Amino acid sequence: MNYRHSYHAGNFADVLKHAVLCWTVKYLQQKEAPLSLLDTHAGRGVYDLTAIEAEKTSEAKQGVLKILKLDSVPPVFEPYLTIVRRSSARFYPGSPVLLSGLARAQDRITLCELHPEELAELRSNLAHAKHTTIVAGDGYQKLRAFIPPPEKRGLVLIDPPFEDPEELTRLTKDFIAAYRKWPTGVFLLWFPIKDLAQFNRFKAELQSSLIPKLTILLLDVDRAEGLSATGLLMVNAPYTLHDEWHAAIEWLRDA
Repeated sequence: MNYRHSYHAGNFADVLKHAVLCWTVKYLQQKEAPLSLLDTHAGRGVYDLTAIEAEKTSEAKQGVLKILKLDSVPPVFEPYLTIVRRSSARFYPGSPVLLSGLARAQDRITLCELHPEELAELRSNLAHAKHTTIVAGDGYQKLRAFIPPPEKRGLVLIDPPFEDPEELTRLTKDFIAAYRKWPTGVFLLWFPIKDLAQFNRFKAELQSSLIPKLTILLLDVDRAEGLSATGLLMVNAPYTLHDEWHAAIEWLRDA
């Protein structure tokens, strides 16, 4: 699967992923202690929804743009939508901009990006972001160097592009290694579901790793073409996750 994000920015998968990300950061910020916020596959940070790539798929029109037109949304989406509304309708904020919009003075953001063109755009788009370090290189490899962070508390977002057919295998391997190095960290992993058998192998391998406090969130919007189902794996998720998100995901599927 080639998941070049310029084609898919703001789609239903982004709404789920980014809404859960923002909600989780806000939850962690209930304590004054500083956070480390690490994004291993940051991308360019901002996506033009009028660009040729985005217009070709029009996925944002059935994703974030559709949600923004609704009169009311579940409260769990508000931390995410508050930042999205700050942008014009033309531009969609990726995870680096969302994290920047959420970070407090005591929090620290680290963004990793491998691809030179995306990296250059990321540096331009976040040139004035405070408390932010942008690192060139493979996010999986960099992950090992940045955890556990000095802050002792924080969140790691692993959101690879899935350009490699073996991406899910590498994601599993490197995540398990990262967790064992920092078992108290909050991890959020995004993945598409294109092959049910592959997803079941992924889930079985994670379960066999005996990682406690592992939660999987699934969303299937029953699309006839393209990506229809997506998921998030969370470790050390906030204890209110199930109560606050169970109905919200059902709402999102219907919306």
